[in-house]
Amino acid sequence: MRLPPTLRPPELPAASQAVLRAARRLLRRKDRHIARRFLVEGRQAVSEALDRPGTVIEVIVAEDRVGSHQELLNLASDAGARIAVAPARAVSELSATVTPQGLVAVCHMIDVSAVDALAGMPRLVVFGDQIRDPGNLGTVIRCADAFGADAVLVSRDSVDVYNAKTIRSTTGSLFHLPLALDLDLAEAVALARDSGLHVLGADAAAPYKINDLAELGTLAQPTMWVMGNETRGLPPEHATLLDQLVAVPLYGRAESLNLSTAAAVLLYASATAQNADKSA
Repeated sequence: MRLPPTLRPPELPAASQAVLRAARRLLRRKDRHIARRFLVEGRQAVSEALDRPGTVIEVIVAEDRVGSHQELLNLASDAGARIAVAPARAVSELSATVTPQGLVAVCHMIDVSAVDALAGMPRLVVFGDQIRDPGNLGTVIRCADAFGADAVLVSRDSVDVYNAKTIRSTTGSLFHLPLALDLDLAEAVALARDSGLHVLGADAAAPYKINDLAELGTLAQPTMWVMGNETRGLPPEHATLLDQLVAVPLYGRAESLNLSTAAAVLLYASATAQNADKSA
């Protein structure tokens, strides 16, 4: 049932202390994974979560922001999510931003198995191997979405995808493509090959450049890119599991690219090669 346009806090149910306590627990990784729930904050992220049916369980809105979020609250109500009003201070305690928007959603976790993520003959997949910075992981997911990747896989020793900073860095892309977590690289490589994917890794010291693979036609093949740790890259024992290591050529004086920038370049190169026949 849609909320009346003039609905104000007194007519909306107040968030109970039990609801607020349960939401606060989701700020901790351990409790998130026990409950299989996580928090999403802000208008854009909540809107993207609502576009994925069955994801949003509850929306908690600050009592002084009900009017400004009325349209989104209507959408949440239509989607079957519970709506509760809480004091602005209580909602801000659920936020990880400096200037909270007074809107937080409690969501079901959305990750799937690697087998499900790779179903349907994928052509472009990203594997994050030991990525420790939440902003980097979030940006890699955003890049994967932007360049049409079919799935993102993440190793078990990477930062938590459901970390607030990771979610914010995806700018909603978290909800746009299949996501599989807590994987072993060897397992993921085996599944990728079973799905017909060529497995490439990013390494600044690799003898082959992305330009070389473009000229050879390799980039047009279905591919899984493995992106390593921000500081150490891919360990030698991991690099040996892959089909090939590839570097991005640098023509200026910068020593290297950071992880998310390298991911953007490599994914763009693959997406361009794979879609060349569509733009011809």
